Amino acid sequence: MTKIYKPALGRRAFLATGASFLAAPALAQTEASTTEIERDLDEIVPRNISSFRALDWRPYFDNTKNGAILVDVTSRALHFWSDDQSVYKLYPSSVPLTEDLTRRGRTRVVQKVEGPSWRPTPSMKERNPEWPDHVGPGPDNPLGTHALYLSWTYYRIHGTHDTRKIGRRSSNGCIGLYNEHISELFSLTKVGTQVLLI
Repeated sequence: MTKIYKPALGRRAFLATGASFLAAPALAQTEASTTEIERDLDEIVPRNISSFRALDWRPYFDNTKNGAILVDVTSRALHFWSDDQSVYKLYPSSVPLTEDLTRRGRTRVVQKVEGPSWRPTPSMKERNPEWPDHVGPGPDNPLGTHALYLSWTYYRIHGTHDTRKIGRRSSNGCIGLYNEHISELFSLTKVGTQVLLI
């Protein structure tokens, strides 16, 4: 008598199991790319860029008088609309390190400075006493080439020479852009431009 061997798994079960096994690394990668744990700036960090998309100004502003800037801390993106809505720009940004350092709400541009000087805030100096008291304009300046000062004390939208910071939680409260992007935004904004951080 011949014994017929039947596999423990049928063809469909085998294919389904194999497919789920093959998909596991992709699912793990997707999960990792949406949950970023901040690390040393020299390490490569996977990012989820799906939320980096164009937005309409209407859900956020009543009008675009003097221009409007929306900073989305979650997607780490800055959106700009000109006064007449003929110009729309979307820039990747750095955002504050922690929720404690993050401020949300409405403010406005109160001053524009090309070649800004930098001074650490009292709380920054307390956390990092080794930091200098002042850094003048130039390649070592943490504010980069241009800065938009906001009506909130110590808060700025500025450039950075350390391009590893863009797209990360890396600031003490400010919003950072690549120097070429802050230069462009600087030319498009005016004192009085509306700003909303969400």
